[in-house]
Amino acid sequence: METAKQTIAVFGEALVDDFGDHQVLGGAPFNVARHLAAFGQAVLMLTRVGDDANGGRVRAECARFGMETAGVQVDAERPTGRVLVERSADGGSHRFTILEDQAYDAIEAGPALAACAEAGADTLYFGTLAQRAPASQRTLARLLEAGPAHRYLDLNVRAGHVTERCVYGSLHAADVVKVNEEELQDLFGWYTHLRPSTADMRDAEVRSACATLLRIFNLQGLIVTLGARGAVYFGADGGCVEAPPTAMPGALVDTVGAGDAFSAVFLTGRARGWPLDQTLVCANEFAGAVCCIAGAVPAGLDFYRPFIERWLACPPCVNAAPRSSAR
Repeated sequence: METAKQTIAVFGEALVDDFGDHQVLGGAPFNVARHLAAFGQAVLMLTRVGDDANGGRVRAECARFGMETAGVQVDAERPTGRVLVERSADGGSHRFTILEDQAYDAIEAGPALAACAEAGADTLYFGTLAQRAPASQRTLARLLEAGPAHRYLDLNVRAGHVTERCVYGSLHAADVVKVNEEELQDLFGWYTHLRPSTADMRDAEVRSACATLLRIFNLQGLIVTLGARGAVYFGADGGCVEAPPTAMPGALVDTVGAGDAFSAVFLTGRARGWPLDQTLVCANEFAGAVCCIAGAVPAGLDFYRPFIERWLACPPCVNAAPRSSAR
């Protein structure tokens, strides 16, 4: 499969989730980068790992997905990022401890800027966790100032690691923002006088609050993922494009990485010029498929083949009429 020429730079954490008896590679940006690479999208992962076994695993995973490692820095002092995962005894939600002072907290600006310039990145994906430490936050700021790349923010509000101030600055830096319903409620509470229920995204008060966010932060678009209920894209032009629910191809295993899967397909569709409504449908479908496997990224690359054959060999119809409604 031919790799798409448009390069997407992905900034942020590559880490391991440590369950005690086994470790799983992760980090939302790294998940997105691996999906993009599997779909044949040129991707530049901008991160920092330790000079340790886990750092070697990250680099080996890049090789497995055919990703360049020019943007993967190696830290001689700090370890590769690690999150301790404590399983719930009753099968409920796991508890997570995100360790401090990890390699991805110290991403250096010079090598990251050079790698971006060499790759000619057209889009920059970024989140919020990798901004918790000053060094990586400054590097991201320089990347955002460096050029006219389209800026996609995948908001991820993690208590104790992401401040409202970080969110505020990130929103101002972004062109398009993706949030889930809980994060949208956070934004409503921080930046509007409205706190509408998101049960009905067509509700006038919800749309008014979203319009306020778009206006305050001068955004081109706001994506709200709704889990099994689909997704909605609010545009700065007042339009609203909806992706209806998509049936999952199997039984629900877990929802880990569903948002990362959505972002990867949305960015793939944008890079390849798919119509917005079809891009949202495809992104929602792939997110649903990821919910049917354990973890955020499939163990085998064959998982992607059916989607590649349907979407990339025969792209979504460019003449499809978007399901849009004015606010």
